[in-house]
Amino acid sequence: MEDMKRMADKQAEPLLAKLRSDPKNPALLNEIGTVYRLTHQFQTAESYYQKVLELNPENVGARTDMASCMFYRGDADGAIGQLERVLTYDPKHAGALLNLGLIRWQGKNDAQGAIEAWTTLLKDNPAFPRKAEVDKLIAQAKAHTVKK
Repeated sequence: MEDMKRMADKQAEPLLAKLRSDPKNPALLNEIGTVYRLTHQFQTAESYYQKVLELNPENVGARTDMASCMFYRGDADGAIGQLERVLTYDPKHAGALLNLGLIRWQGKNDAQGAIEAWTTLLKDNPAFPRKAEVDKLIAQAKAHTVKK
């Protein structure tokens, strides 16, 4: 993990230099958050996404990515809250609906809630490129509910 942190810091270094002269640049803050998220530095990434949201609370991309970070840090409830907030701004947001299902199922053992999120995802986004994957997830969650 320490190697991942060093790699993230090195990748973020030029972005952080730019940030010093433009500290309220949401695109730059988001880009830095993404560097840290992709290198599994979730708490650091979350702090940058939070800064984006302070500037623009309706930034659904940053809020969705922050929710992922929260989940990976162990805060399933916080992640679900952020994704539900995304859906108040964009009720058909595919990434939020996909992640909401995953977190409800994996983080809260709520297969029915996951099925509902994924069903809404496919209904509202009929051309979703990962439809086959979501269909498979729905089938697995349904099988899980039958076993209970």
